[in-house]
Amino acid sequence: MIREFVDRETERALLEEEWRKDGGRLIILYGRRRIGKTRLVTEFIRGKAGILHFAEDTAAQIQIRRLQEAVAQFFADPLLATLEITTWDQLLTYLSQKPLPERRYLVIDEFTYLIKNDPTALSALQKAWDTALAGSNWCILLSGSMLGLMTDSALSYTSPLYGRRTRDMLLGPLQLVDARRFLPSFSFQDVLKAHLTIGGIPEYLLKAGDYPDYATFVEREFFSKYSYFYREPYFLLSQEFRELKTYQAILNAVAVGNTAPGAIAQFCGMDPRHLYPYLGAMTRLGIIEKELPLLGSRRQGLYRIKDCVFDFWYNFVFSHRQAIETENHSVDTVDMNPYFGKRFEIFVRNEFARKIFWGYTTGRWWYRGEEIDLVAVREIDNGIVFGECKWGSLTEREARGVLVRLVRKAEHVRHEHYPNERFCLVAGGVEGKGRLRDEGFLVYDLADIEAAYTAG
Repeated sequence: MIREFVDRETERALLEEEWRKDGGRLIILYGRRRIGKTRLVTEFIRGKAGILHFAEDTAAQIQIRRLQEAVAQFFADPLLATLEITTWDQLLTYLSQKPLPERRYLVIDEFTYLIKNDPTALSALQKAWDTALAGSNWCILLSGSMLGLMTDSALSYTSPLYGRRTRDMLLGPLQLVDARRFLPSFSFQDVLKAHLTIGGIPEYLLKAGDYPDYATFVEREFFSKYSYFYREPYFLLSQEFRELKTYQAILNAVAVGNTAPGAIAQFCGMDPRHLYPYLGAMTRLGIIEKELPLLGSRRQGLYRIKDCVFDFWYNFVFSHRQAIETENHSVDTVDMNPYFGKRFEIFVRNEFARKIFWGYTTGRWWYRGEEIDLVAVREIDNGIVFGECKWGSLTEREARGVLVRLVRKAEHVRHEHYPNERFCLVAGGVEGKGRLRDEGFLVYDLADIEAAYTAG
């Protein structure tokens, strides 16, 4: 199984750029749990000198004492280790007043635990930064996973650190081209299934890489009460929110197909007016997202689950917990094709189409009962691509039928600014795709997707 550090070249380059600049640097690195922040930090500080502090969810005085010990060890100052330091202001003042002839780092991993247990850490850091650290050789990196707290306390305009950070970085999931490197024993179809199930989260991919194929992985790690993912979404929600039952109900509603606010509220038995704060909170954390039609009416958006693990879990685990608890549930009894169809469409729009249609803005279109899975536009040549996505395999006759209906639906979307039209079909398999291509259609199947990602 792969253990080397994968991808993150852009992030590493940005961190190195910050390191090489003059003066103090204050970097905020944040992202969902399991995304690989600690590993990125570890790679960044390799071969450099400084202080690395792993914060824990414990009393502020314990946190201060532990960081005090690390600072005393770094400066070889036994006197500091014996002093009675009780506030962040005292400790950071000491740090800011120590001469530092060369660039050094101070990394606080899971910084949110510090401000959760003692918010004065923020104002203490602000004071130390303004008085000395901004002009020093310290490169300070604050990393956090509690996205709500990180956004509100460290990144918002009301934060004491507002206007002082020299860079902030939201670490996102890996793309398929890198994620597949974690799964060397999987077939490409299984790699894609895993990508549609757990996304590009490095720790999740490492777990999947322990298994020979997708079915075994899902059976062992989702559909068992002792599995890694059995309580994972619940744990992630509990780190951010208190009203777990309400958030769980909303996620369940969206997962099973209620995407309009009214439908979500009805499913949950809520007043629609009370729904929006919950939707906003989860949107801010990247759990769900609001989608607006491309080239359509933008007055009413729809909601879908953005995080694959949440989507899969609320589709297949949440509603089957009793059967899983009694060990009366198996992956063989679950029809996952509708789920894969939905996530495959999203993958094509957000990853594959952007890979093959260079320079295009991608989205989808819907109005009343009509929908087009993929709409991609490009300004430089006024081009537009209309596309349909099918998870399964199609005969040539079925593929032609899909394309004929697509051409007809496109009449509702046509825009005078985009006269150069093309029509696209992406499916698991397409019989006769060569003949369809000869007729001017853009046709791709799983073999073409694999070739595109094999080429990198």
